[in-house]
Order: sequence, then C-alpha cells, then structure tokens
Amino acid sequence: MTKPNSDEHEISLSDFQQLIHQMYFSKDVARGVDGTFMWLMEEIGELASALRDGTPEEQREEFADVLAWITTIANVVNVDLSEAVAKKYGRGCPGCGKFVCQCADEEKP
Repeated sequence: MTKPNSDEHEISLSDFQQLIHQMYFSKDVARGVDGTFMWLMEEIGELASALRDGTPEEQREEFADVLAWITTIANVVNVDLSEAVAKKYGRGCPGCGKFVCQCADEEKP
C-alpha cells in the first residue's frame, strides 16, 4: 500500500478501499448508508461545479472525494470494489463484451 505523505502517486483500488476503511469505517457505519449517500451526492455536485469552472487541481480533488465517498458506501455494505470491477468489466464491455466498446451510441454499456 502507498504510505500517506509518500512521493508515490499510485495506489491500487484495493489499497484505497482498505485505507478509507481504516480512516473512516466507524464513523461511516454510525452515519449509515443513507447519510453517507447524501454526502456522496454533495460531492458529485462539487465535482460538477469543478468540471464547469474549476482548475485542474480542483477537479482532481473533487474526483478523489467522489471516489472516497463511493468507497465508503462500498465498505459500509461490505462490497469489495476490486472484485466488483473485475467481475463486471474485467472481460470487456458488459454490453458487447469487447475491450473497445462496440455498443450503439444510444445504448448504455
């Protein structure tokens, strides 16, 4: 796992989920899924604003916040994100099965 305050910029999804669990799990469980989901929605709004008018640094921070809140919810409901992503996307697009999506534009892959 990447250590906090290190110069490394890479962290696996699994390591990130463990890090978020260590930092926040007791608070997250106490808040519950509904309360945590409301925080996620607030962060999505902040990401939308940053995408419209924010600097690249503000956009990076908001993406990180959204990812952290999604990870928090996954922890509360006991979903392993690495496993979920691998199962759904590890063999290609869930719609067409290709690694470069061939689904029609009007379809939601």
